[in-house]
Amino acid sequence: MHIRILDKYIFREVFFSAIFGICAFSAVFIGSGTLFKIARYITDYGASFSSVVKIFIYGLPGIVMWTFPMSMLLATLLTFGRLSASSEITAMKSCGISFGRIAAPAILLGLIVSGLAILFNEHVVPWANSAGNDVFYYEIEGNTEMKSQDHIIVKEIVGDKIQRLIYAREYRASDETLQNVTMQEFDEETGKVSHVENANYAEWKNDQWIMHEGMIYDISDDERTHTLRFDKQILPVKANPRQIVREQKKPEELTMSELKAQIQIMKTQYVNTAKLETELYQRVSVPMASLIFALIGVPLGLQPTRNSSSMGFAMSVIIIFIYYSIMTLSNALARGGAVEPMFAVWIPNIIGLIFGSFLIYRASK
Repeated sequence: MHIRILDKYIFREVFFSAIFGICAFSAVFIGSGTLFKIARYITDYGASFSSVVKIFIYGLPGIVMWTFPMSMLLATLLTFGRLSASSEITAMKSCGISFGRIAAPAILLGLIVSGLAILFNEHVVPWANSAGNDVFYYEIEGNTEMKSQDHIIVKEIVGDKIQRLIYAREYRASDETLQNVTMQEFDEETGKVSHVENANYAEWKNDQWIMHEGMIYDISDDERTHTLRFDKQILPVKANPRQIVREQKKPEELTMSELKAQIQIMKTQYVNTAKLETELYQRVSVPMASLIFALIGVPLGLQPTRNSSSMGFAMSVIIIFIYYSIMTLSNALARGGAVEPMFAVWIPNIIGLIFGSFLIYRASK
C-alpha cells in the first residue's frame, strides 16, 4: 500500500512539473519565433487580426511537440532535486526502497509521454501545420506572385484507388512550366501501372497543360507493349499552376503514411529522398527523447545542491543544448547522404540512452 502511495506521489510531482515545463518552454519558443513571424506577416502582407490569431493557434501544436522532451528533463531534475534536497530520497532508501523503485514512476511517465507524443506528432501536428499554411496562402499571401517549387505531385483518386499519378521534378514560375514530367495511369482492377507518359516539360497555355518532347508507353504484365514518341500531348490535369502549387504539401504537413508514399513515388523517379526519410524517422526519434531525458534527469536530479530549482534549470538548458546540437549535426549528415537517415536520427537518443543508463547504474549502487 505504501509503495502505491509513493508511486502516485512521485508520478504526480513529475507530471505537474512537466506541465510547467511545457508552458515555460512553449512561451520561450513563441516569444523567440512565432511572434516575430506574425509581426512580419502584419508588416509585409497587412495580415488581418483574425488571420494572425489563426496562425498563432495552428502554430502551437508544432511548438508543443518540441517541448515534450525538454519538459520531461526539467520535470525530473526539479522533482528529484527537491526530493533529494528535502531528504525525502534518504527517507525512502532508509525504508528499504531501492533507487530503481523510486525512479520507476518518472521513467514510466517518460514512456507514456513518448507514446502520446508520437500519436500527437502523427495526427495533430501535420493537420495544424497544413491548416496554418492554408491560412497563409489564402488569407495572408493572397494573389502575390507564385514561386518556383521542386517535386510536384498530383494524384487523381477515385474512391480509395489511385487512377492517375503525375510527377514533375520542378515547377518553374518564370514561364509557368513543369519540368521533367511523368504521368502514370493505373489499371482499375489490378492497381498496377498500365500507361506511362514522359515529357521534357509541360507548359500552361490556353487554360491547359501541354506536354512537349515525350514518350508514351503502354505496359502489360510489367512489360512494355507499345511505345510512341510525341512532340505535343495534352496533360489531363484541370488545375492551373496556382492550384497545383498550393495543393503541394510540405513535409511537415504530411503524416507518416503520406511521407512513406511520397518517398516511394520519388524513388521511382530516381530522386534523392534523404531529406524526406530524415523527416519520417524523426517523427518517432524526437518523441522518444522524452523517455531518454527521463532516464538522464532522474539520477542527475539526485546530485546534492543548495538550490535544486536553479540548478535544475541550468542543467536542463545545458543538456538540451548538447542534445539538440548533436541532433542538428546528425540531421545534416542524414540529409546530405553521408549517413543513413534511419541510423542518423537515432544518434542523439543512442548517446542519451548510454549516458542515462550509466547514471542510473551509478546512482543505484
